Amino acid sequence: MTSKEVRRHNEAVYTDLEVGDLLEFKRGMYSHWALFIGNSEVIHLSGEDDDGLGEVDRTHIFTISGVTFDKAIVRRDNFWDVAGDDMVYKNNSNDSKWKSLPPSQIVERALSKIGRVGYNLIFSNCEHFVKWCRYNMERSDQVESYATGLAVGGAIAAVVGVVAWLGSGSKDQTKERKSEH
Repeated sequence: MTSKEVRRHNEAVYTDLEVGDLLEFKRGMYSHWALFIGNSEVIHLSGEDDDGLGEVDRTHIFTISGVTFDKAIVRRDNFWDVAGDDMVYKNNSNDSKWKSLPPSQIVERALSKIGRVGYNLIFSNCEHFVKWCRYNMERSDQVESYATGLAVGGAIAAVVGVVAWLGSGSKDQTKERKSEH
């Protein structure tokens, strides 16, 4: 998509926003999340110039409680600055299964955390933060879907390994039977 098309898309999303809406900023393999508080402002858990990951040594990207992630902070920023060149989506998709708090309470919760420092990719990321504000639940569908994918992939690999092992055993038994005759 061209930058004009992205801008047009984001403007359409922006005009439909209400205070307390969750925003998902698509950034390739992951999404950044923020909470719309009105007047072109969002509150989100972010690093100085990014989503909380900062200039992290890639070897620490999956650290469970690495000190390198502590530079992220809950902050208030301009919607357009956070959006940059990324596609933005209003994403209150969990409203169908969880009860949303009233907009004024959502914003109050978010504002109460301004300046809080800390980030954890698995347990306390930007998505956990905004869902806590809106639903009083720290959840991350991204983390859960990656974890499920890893678990399913591991289970499939284990089954394939067992089937291959059993298959090799039956071949050995077939060879033994043929050599006996």
